[in-house]
Amino acid sequence: MRLATLLLTASLLPALQPAQAQLAGHGGPVRAIAVSADGKTVLSGSFDTAAIRWSLATESAEQVLRFHSDAVNAVAFLVDGRMATAGADGRIAIWTLGRPQPDQVLEGHTGPIVGLAVSPDASRLASASWDHTVRLWSLSDGTSRVLEGHSQNVNGAAFTPDGRSLVSVGYDLTARVWHLADGTSEIATLPASLNAVAVAPDGEIVAGAADGKLRMLTPDGKESGEVMAAATPIVALTVSNDGALIAAAGIGGTVVIVNRKARSVLRTLVGPGMPVWSVGFLPDGATLLTGGADGKIRRWNVLTGEAIGSNLLGTPADPLAAYAGDHGAEVFRACVACHTLSESEVQRAGPTLAGLFGRKIASLPGYRFSEALKAMDIVWTPETVSRLFEIGPNAYTPGTKMPEQHIGSAEDRRALTDFLTRATSK
Repeated sequence: MRLATLLLTASLLPALQPAQAQLAGHGGPVRAIAVSADGKTVLSGSFDTAAIRWSLATESAEQVLRFHSDAVNAVAFLVDGRMATAGADGRIAIWTLGRPQPDQVLEGHTGPIVGLAVSPDASRLASASWDHTVRLWSLSDGTSRVLEGHSQNVNGAAFTPDGRSLVSVGYDLTARVWHLADGTSEIATLPASLNAVAVAPDGEIVAGAADGKLRMLTPDGKESGEVMAAATPIVALTVSNDGALIAAAGIGGTVVIVNRKARSVLRTLVGPGMPVWSVGFLPDGATLLTGGADGKIRRWNVLTGEAIGSNLLGTPADPLAAYAGDHGAEVFRACVACHTLSESEVQRAGPTLAGLFGRKIASLPGYRFSEALKAMDIVWTPETVSRLFEIGPNAYTPGTKMPEQHIGSAEDRRALTDFLTRATSK
């Protein structure tokens, strides 16, 4: 993997003079960011199946954590320098600083894990999963407790400041406040699916919704306010350590900074126009890290809304620039976050499509496929690829890691396969 050391200056000064700009080492979108308590270390997880521990003091990626067989969707710092990573493979890995393999693996979820939260006393870890459950793990012995109630994907979890309750949000339009002592819960049903959650130091709950709104709830789950934050679904949010600010990332590529108490948008951070999948404040509350679809972590001055560094707003080279005007290439554009067309490019979350047609499913060397795919008798042709998108990956290739998506138009499917015939045979 490409390890980067990018444009980091000596230190963060009170006047917020230019400091580190980008951390670029992932081969796919940065799905998760965690910041250490002292603000010196960042942990990131990516669709490329790896996590990276970055030292801001030494301006480098100090450790690459490779264990998961699928996208790393959630990361967290524990105590004593330990770390947790969780992925679409349904597993949680517990790591010790500098060790090449996890010390412990927590298993039990039957679907992708998309969120992690550490209890205030650092004794427990909560995980949110698309298997419709939340699990509460003991970090001393690895035992778990299952919290059931959501009827669809659970997209996030966060502990209350006193550690006595856990908040979870899901695709089923509900936010649940679980009282851990007796397992009871309060349920708030909201107008839109919920993709992310955070809890402020005073206990107020902030949920990010698919309709672009931030919805605030009291500690017992009662609606207390809302802010229109984006025109597209909010996919990640975080609250500053002092509780004053919220940063919310929309799938459209912008991040809004919200004054939580005033319920108002202070400013919008505009990057290269690609989705922002993860956000994290540094302890100063005036500096924000964002993880983008281009695999880079960017740093922002929250007070001014400006990117810190000289080239943060440079638009990445368009991998499909050579195919301008090609309808099939535009259909394929939804796939470039996970798949390359050339073996020379850095691997992303999915296998390269170079030499695709004529290849048996799950046979590409060097990529970890699920056992379910390995057992299938499918050879990729224009007809089989068209069928994949006609009925959807879950129906055509059960056990796939590929996000569910359909191409309803036969004309669009034909344009896509014609494009792949040309682009993947070079």
